[in-house]
Amino acid sequence: MINKFMRSVEMSNDAVADYVADSAAFVDRWLSQSAGPDRVSDDHVLTDDERAAFERMDYEALYALGAHPYLLWHWVEAIFVPRVPWPEMNRQYKEKVARHGYPSYIS
Repeated sequence: MINKFMRSVEMSNDAVADYVADSAAFVDRWLSQSAGPDRVSDDHVLTDDERAAFERMDYEALYALGAHPYLLWHWVEAIFVPRVPWPEMNRQYKEKVARHGYPSYIS
């Protein structure tokens, strides 16, 4: 669900603003949309590590946890730019994710 969560944030300026303002509360709201008595799906589920990474806005951890690099980069841009200038964000992102190697998409 990492990719689904990232997509739900970066697709709306309002969602980005809400997430940046209080990431933990945003994660809680998103998770509350999971299965319940009147829902048949549990498609809003995160592991403890995923949840913690989203609450910290920790893109390095999300990459290591298997976030899709394309979606992750767009999420990073939405969350951190313009607070961090794009060239600097690009440099930081590459430096941090490179430690984890190239992702494997074998399924």
